[in-house]
Amino acid sequence: MTDVRAKICGLSTSDAVQAAADGGASHIGFVFFAKSPRNIDPDFAAPLAAPARARGVKIVAVTVDATDTELERINLALSPDLIQLHGHETPARAAEIKQRSGAGVIRAFRVETAADLDTARPFEGVVDYLMFDAKAPAGAVLPGGNGAVFDWTILADSKFETPWFLAGGLDVGNVSEAVKASGAAMVDVSSGVEIAPGVKEPGLITAFLDAVRRA
Repeated sequence: MTDVRAKICGLSTSDAVQAAADGGASHIGFVFFAKSPRNIDPDFAAPLAAPARARGVKIVAVTVDATDTELERINLALSPDLIQLHGHETPARAAEIKQRSGAGVIRAFRVETAADLDTARPFEGVVDYLMFDAKAPAGAVLPGGNGAVFDWTILADSKFETPWFLAGGLDVGNVSEAVKASGAAMVDVSSGVEIAPGVKEPGLITAFLDAVRRA
């Protein structure tokens, strides 16, 4: 067994938030991106997040190339612990968001080959966490949450000073293998605990977190 932390992302119901908190998730994420089936309003997210925050769960606002106005609204409504950047944000933009918001920053990267990991290097020392997600399939609208996977072993020999999350197609059946193959200390799941796009199943969240504990 390993001490792997887990983030449950794209939550939109109190039952799902409770399952994540009860199951021992370290982080929960709320998506603020209009094209996503997991998109919710910041004012709706705030009361959903409150019970988990009270239990020490870190609250993450997931964004994609958000404007300053959008980020300010998210910050005022939700006051997230971390802002996840899942678009084309540069190191300078990430640093600016961190400074303006007062929140930590997670920068996500789309990975297919070992060479793709190099895109994260300029963000070391700038952001609080890196996230390695599978490259979206051709024609996909969403930058993440597509259920796609990549070769986890490419992370095993890559050393990063900044802590990182493994994401992309994780579920109850493969998370243990993914942790062993990649050496991940943190994992992120979204579509892998859904029964339909954007519809989280509390039982799957519980089972996923159980599997993480056994990894």
